[in-house]
Formats: sequence, structure tokens, C-alpha cells
Amino acid sequence: MNYQQAKIRAKALKAVGHPMRILIVDALRDGDRCVSEITALGSISQSNVSRHLFTLKKVGIVSDRRIQNRVIYRLETPAILKTLDPAAEVARIDIKRRAEKVKKL
Repeated sequence: MNYQQAKIRAKALKAVGHPMRILIVDALRDGDRCVSEITALGSISQSNVSRHLFTLKKVGIVSDRRIQNRVIYRLETPAILKTLDPAAEVARIDIKRRAEKVKKL
């Protein structure tokens, strides 16, 4: 790998480096969705969802298509889901470690 390739990978990882964008990517795992469906995932405005989708689209993680007056988003690179699984494992281990620490107190 060279520096340019590392930079591209870092951009993709940075794009999923926000909790809402992780929720969006995870929601798109199950199929295409419109902005209003994604907005229903959390307490976030439509404009914020659109901003997060733009970030994901810019690096090629999601794509969109227009159907009448709705924009439908799809997970363009499902392989990104494989990068989220180790992060979930790290979180599980950390939660367990913290719980054990509390028990010792």
C-alpha cells in the first residue's frame, strides 16, 4: 500500500466515524431507504440526515436515485459493514472490562 491508498482508506473510515452515519450504514444493510425512513432512526432533522448522506455519498459508500419526488439511498459498498464489526467487538470488550472494574470497587 502506498500513501495515496492509505489516504483513500482513511477518508472512507472517517466517513463512518460518526454515530449517525454508522446508524445510516447499518439501516441500509437491510435495503434501500429514503431520507424520511432514515430520519425515523433517531432524533435528527432531515437536513442533518441529508448532510450525513452527502458525506457517505462523497466517498462512495452510498449512492442515490430519484423516484418521482423521493430520493432513495442504497449501500453501494456493503464491504464497509465488515469494518464496523471489529468496532462493535472492541465496544463489547470495553463494556465488559468497565463492568468488571466496577465490581471490584
